[in-house]
Amino acid sequence: MARPITLFTGQWADLPFEEVCRLASGWGYEGLEIACWGDHFEVDKALADDGYVPRKLETLAKHDLKVFAISNHLVGQAVCDIPDERHQAILPERIWGDGEAEGVRRRAAEEIKDTARAAARLGVDTVVGFTGSSIWHTVAMFPPTPDAMVERGYADFADRWNPILDVFDEAGVRFAHEVHPSEIAYDYWTTVRTLEAIGHRPAFGLNFDPSHFVWQELDPVGFLFDFRDRIYHVDCKDTKVRTGDGRRGRLSSHLPWADLRRGWDFISTGRGDVPWEDVFRALNAIGYDGPVSIEWEDAGMDRLQGAPEALEFVRALNAMEPPSAAFDAAFSSD
Repeated sequence: MARPITLFTGQWADLPFEEVCRLASGWGYEGLEIACWGDHFEVDKALADDGYVPRKLETLAKHDLKVFAISNHLVGQAVCDIPDERHQAILPERIWGDGEAEGVRRRAAEEIKDTARAAARLGVDTVVGFTGSSIWHTVAMFPPTPDAMVERGYADFADRWNPILDVFDEAGVRFAHEVHPSEIAYDYWTTVRTLEAIGHRPAFGLNFDPSHFVWQELDPVGFLFDFRDRIYHVDCKDTKVRTGDGRRGRLSSHLPWADLRRGWDFISTGRGDVPWEDVFRALNAIGYDGPVSIEWEDAGMDRLQGAPEALEFVRALNAMEPPSAAFDAAFSSD
């Protein structure tokens, strides 16, 4: 099963796009999952300038790379969130505007629609990203959260995302939501509820990233099986859990990444607690043949060491083909 291995450029957007292409190609990556920030892929320019997309494709071809997906997590986050100074820090000025909440949400929604149109111009059929959530702040369920408030949160998601997904349908592009704390779908049951809220429409699927499952004590392999028809994209990111000493908790105490007092950290792929061999066996079993994209994050390790190391780790697992015949077939006399 020849799944291409790509590098997600989101954590590399401080570097020029061509430099990231040079690095990824030199390490042996087959393509990129291109982030819609920095100069990597600018949605407004892709639609306004007829030469923009051809120039991006030319740069990729120059470095023997392909693109299978683009990602617009940062703007997607603002569609359903209640925006604040954190959003201002990650959004383009034209999306933030005067910061009035509903205006930010509406401009973000229009940008995600345009992201589908830009993806189609680029020749890719998958946009990876976040949805935001108007009810994430209620996750602790205190002050007591009435059921009606939660219902309104899912209704708000559906009201804001169904018109976006209409454009995705028109463009022939799918949205792959990354199941992630702070989003409308952040674990197993919220994923079920999210899909129900939009009537299981095919334009909305999932980006499988098991790093967000491990510290929540979710089963990534079971998730793959249960949502097999919705796995539109796969990111390979790892997590190391360090709870158990009576001090370090799952919620990590508002401590920065790599602080050893945290209960868990994102860590270079292959060095953490994700059961990667089981994950790749499950990908084979469900017939997933799309890209596997290394989303490299590790605040305690240099990325120039980590990205090529992670590629070698994933490449070995990705090469594990399903058998052409059962191993016990040789026992039969027939």
